[in-house]
Amino acid sequence: MDIIADASFLPDSCTLPSADRPLRLAEFADLFARSARQPDRMSPTRLRLTLDDDPAVLATARDLAARESACCAFFTFTFGDRGALTVEVPPAQAAVLDGLERLTR
Repeated sequence: MDIIADASFLPDSCTLPSADRPLRLAEFADLFARSARQPDRMSPTRLRLTLDDDPAVLATARDLAARESACCAFFTFTFGDRGALTVEVPPAQAAVLDGLERLTR
């Protein structure tokens, strides 16, 4: 099943309008398909990715992370050196991180 069409992993608490959810998922899927390498599920609540260390890619990722944090405050996006991105969620939202991780494949 197409992960973008199946948004069932999104929490009921998501404040993004339903019509916009597939678009947001598509943004993450596109970013990850073009730029993410080496997904590492460090724990059930923590995922680390390596994005292309390119200023345009990182600006896009930071913008997307900021918009996602604004509607789903439980996400923590941490940007490190050389394109490192760590995404963390509370235990109750681990299924959301599972879905986000599937977008990296």
